[in-house]
Amino acid sequence: MPDHVIDLRSDTVTKPTAEMRRAMAEAEVGDDVFGDDPTVIALEERAAQITGKEAALFVASGTMGNLVSLMAQVPRGGEIIAGEGNHSFAHEAANHAVVVGAGMRLLPWDENGRMSLDQIRGAFRNPNDVHEPLTSLVALENTHSDSMAQPLPAEYIADVARVAHEGGVPLHVDGARIFNAAVALATPVSHLLGHADSASFCLSKGLACPVGSLVVGSRELIWRARRARKLIGGGMRQVGVLAAPGLIALRDGPTGMIDRLADDHANARRLAQGIADLPGIVGLDPARVRTNFVLFELSRGELRIRFLEELTAQGVLMIDYPGSNKVRAVTHYGIEEADIDAAIDATRRALATVGLAPTVSVAAVAAGV
Repeated sequence: MPDHVIDLRSDTVTKPTAEMRRAMAEAEVGDDVFGDDPTVIALEERAAQITGKEAALFVASGTMGNLVSLMAQVPRGGEIIAGEGNHSFAHEAANHAVVVGAGMRLLPWDENGRMSLDQIRGAFRNPNDVHEPLTSLVALENTHSDSMAQPLPAEYIADVARVAHEGGVPLHVDGARIFNAAVALATPVSHLLGHADSASFCLSKGLACPVGSLVVGSRELIWRARRARKLIGGGMRQVGVLAAPGLIALRDGPTGMIDRLADDHANARRLAQGIADLPGIVGLDPARVRTNFVLFELSRGELRIRFLEELTAQGVLMIDYPGSNKVRAVTHYGIEEADIDAAIDATRRALATVGLAPTVSVAAVAAGV
C-alpha cells in the first residue's frame, strides 16, 4: 500500500487538529459525575445554545447518545416508529431491544430519506388493544444515511413532529451529522431541531473531534438521560480532556469546524462527478450528492469486494456499505481536492483491473482520459 492513504471509509477517521490536541492537554477538569468538570459544563452549554435547547449531555458516542435518549423517553414494551435501516435499529447492536426493552416499527422512505406522514400516522398502535405495544416515540435520522446522506429540511421535521405530538409521543432526531444537514440546507441547526423533543449529534465525525457526542433537549429530559448514562456505565470523571476539542469544533466561523463542512460536500460532489460515468459504475447521480456521502453500485455486484481490495492496494479506502449492494465513500476533514482526484484515478484503475472497464495506460490516467 502506498505511504499516503486516502481514507474514505467514514468521517469517523478524522484526526483532531493541532489546536484540539493542545486544548486537550491544557483542559481544566473536574469530576463530571459530580457535575463539576468546567470544560464539560462549557461544552454542554454551547451545545444547548447552538441547538436552541434548554440543556445538553456529553456522552462517549453517538450510539450512547441515541440509547440514553430512548431510555429517557420509551418505556419497556414501548414501540418506536422509525425508517427502515435507521442507525438505532441496524447498527447499534439491537440496544433498543436489549437495553430499552422496546420494539421498532419500520417504515419505508422515499429517495429523499423521508417517511410518508400518512404512514407515520397510520403506524400508531391502538392503545386500547391489549395485544398491541404502546407507540412511544417517532425517530428520524438527519442526515439520512441510506439515501446517500440526504439532509431533511426543517419543514419536514416540523411536520413529523406535529404527527408525533398529535399522537401523544415525542420526536427524537438522530442528528449524528446534523451539522452537515445545516450547512447543505443553509439552515441553522436550531431551526432544524426546533420541533424535536430530543436529538443527538456527533463530534467525532465531520467535526473532527477524537471522541464524543451530545444529547440535547429539555432540562427534564437531560436529567433522565444523565441517569440513563450512569446506568449503562457512561459516567465519566475528568473528561474535560475529551470535551475540550468539542468547544473548538462548535465555534462559529472559520476557526470552528462547522462551516468547513461545505468543503467536504464539494469534495464529495467532485468525486461523484469524476466516477459516475466510468464503465462499471452504476446507480450514481452526482446531483444527489448533497452532503459528504457517495454511494454507488458496480454493474457486476459480485466483484465489489475485489474492487475494494484493488482500491486498497492503491492506497484508497472505501467500504462495502452494510445492508446493501453499494460501495460507500465519505469525505471529511483531512481530505483535499488532490486526494479526490487521486481517488478518481484509482477507481478507474481498479475497475479495469477487475474487468469492469477497458485497461487504461498510466499515461492516459495522467492525462485525465
